Amino acid sequence: MLRGIIQIPRPESGTRESTVVVASGEAVSRPISRKWLYTLVRDSIWGVACVVSDRDRQPMRGMVESWSTRFMNATESSQIPGLRVIRPRVFHDFRGEYVETFSERNYRFEDGSGKTVQFVEDDVSISRHRTLRGLHGDSKTWKLIQCLSGEILVAVVDMRQDLPSYLAWETFAVNEKNRVQILVPAGCANGHLCLSERCIFSYKQSQYYQGTETQFTVRWDDPAVGIWWPIKDPILSERDSAAPLLRK
Repeated sequence: MLRGIIQIPRPESGTRESTVVVASGEAVSRPISRKWLYTLVRDSIWGVACVVSDRDRQPMRGMVESWSTRFMNATESSQIPGLRVIRPRVFHDFRGEYVETFSERNYRFEDGSGKTVQFVEDDVSISRHRTLRGLHGDSKTWKLIQCLSGEILVAVVDMRQDLPSYLAWETFAVNEKNRVQILVPAGCANGHLCLSERCIFSYKQSQYYQGTETQFTVRWDDPAVGIWWPIKDPILSERDSAAPLLRK
């Protein structure tokens, strides 16, 4: 049974019988010196080793965290039910950085009926500065969105007319540095503005894309919603620029 993750800050003397799972998932059972474990940690992709068990049933000294919060932290919105802001843990070392952006084990979310949200499709769009895409959505599709490169301003508006949060909106700065992800519930529309010279927008979907005719479009500057954007004249597609107002 996995007991936690341990990071060893520096080599120390001493030996303890342990089972360690390294980044590759390989289990190693042997008497492990702290110096050897430090070397394993230093050279692994994650920079961590997972302590599964040891002789006295106590983790080796270090920083121990539960597996469920090891790789990400999710906060639910107070404005839009079901929307979550996810902050994956980023691991840094002299080579660069490593971040887990999805796993079925850690990214377990339920829809309004209690069913687990299952993602079936991944998509990527690349935009240039001042491009605004959206806002788009439908009644069935959940999305997990992130920015792989550059910086974007993400807007989400609740289009579920049966909820008190109807037309509530939130915006989020998402970029390659903060690695923030947004879980967008079905029934909500999302859009994003490219703030950098170039941005790569990535998103997972719980339904296969069936075309624009199955989606609704909310105009980016619809006064009935009132989203604040740091731009007056974005680059828009024909679809988005021609989207009708919700109230005329």
